[in-house]
Amino acid sequence: MLNGPTSRAMLAKHTGLSRQTTTQVVLELERDGWLEVSGKMQGKLGRSAPTYELTAGSAYVLGIRLEGEIAQIALANIRGEVVGEIAAATDPRGGTNVVRQIGVLYRELTDTLGVPRDRVKLVVVGSPGVVDPVTGHIDIAPSIPHLGDINVVDELRSEIGVPLTIENGVKLSALGELWQGVARGARNFAYFGVGRGVGMGIVADGKLLRGGRGAAGEIAYLPLGGNPFDPSGFASGTFETAANVDALQRRYEGYGGAAGFSVTEILAAYGQGEAAAVAAIDETARLLALAIGAVHAVIDVDLIVFGGSIGLRPEIVERVRGLLPRLMREPPKVEASALADRATLVGALGEALHRLHAELFGVEAVRRELTLSDLGKGRTPR
Repeated sequence: MLNGPTSRAMLAKHTGLSRQTTTQVVLELERDGWLEVSGKMQGKLGRSAPTYELTAGSAYVLGIRLEGEIAQIALANIRGEVVGEIAAATDPRGGTNVVRQIGVLYRELTDTLGVPRDRVKLVVVGSPGVVDPVTGHIDIAPSIPHLGDINVVDELRSEIGVPLTIENGVKLSALGELWQGVARGARNFAYFGVGRGVGMGIVADGKLLRGGRGAAGEIAYLPLGGNPFDPSGFASGTFETAANVDALQRRYEGYGGAAGFSVTEILAAYGQGEAAAVAAIDETARLLALAIGAVHAVIDVDLIVFGGSIGLRPEIVERVRGLLPRLMREPPKVEASALADRATLVGALGEALHRLHAELFGVEAVRRELTLSDLGKGRTPR
């Protein structure tokens, strides 16, 4: 049914169940409202058989992208069709104020769409920082004040009233690219998010790598670009401090560029051949190439996907590609994200749908086989 309307005979063939058992299961799912008859299929002997598909309004999942500048929510039905979304600037007070803000957005979205909230079954949140799987606390999330002072998992579950999981946003971006983006079909790749912060999501043998404390991929703390023994780097990380947006701007000014230039302006100057911009971009690309070399030596990836306000830029991608052959014998392929700033939201929805289908039907291949409709198609304006 992940590929559209299906007959009982086709379900029996795909599942290996007897036709009698398949018929019983289908009728029970239809009775409980999970399946509905969608049409008829002509059989070999001229008989027609009903075809079934998932009932669109039987269940929904919620994907949330939470960042320092934006709180964004999308709602998808059990078929993977996005029915609406809503966004707002993240409450600058942080902490419980952000939790309440997400609750308000959630209720506004479901009310606007007329979706009963008891049919929203799962929520997956993409957040900055590292989520402790035991305590529910988020560490290393300086972009949202006081987020580390509360049990975010418990607070959000209480606010929304739906089973909820929080995952690092960059890791969800990796899943988004695996499912709907440039990494489709890849078994081993890494997603580099390079912008205000720096992080990485790792997919190894087709599965997301989280690590013992959920901190796998925290490349912000690689000992590159500065003195890793300097305690001032404990908060943001040595590599992040050297490779993020602020570092690029400092580097550009240090090489004689104008003060206050944005990344876009620096890259425009780079395109015009300005010496300060060329030097700043080259140094940033060199640091990113070194990080790829370190990552590749450990996990042997075939593909690097760049995202974030720096990583998405073709000037950066091309410069890194040019440096890698000087750094390693067989460099991985390097591509810019196909989903851009929507990768986290797509990954959150995909993970939520995957878990919902696995829970309801024992389906483990949702992420590979199910295709989301255009994300944002049913966007709710603010």
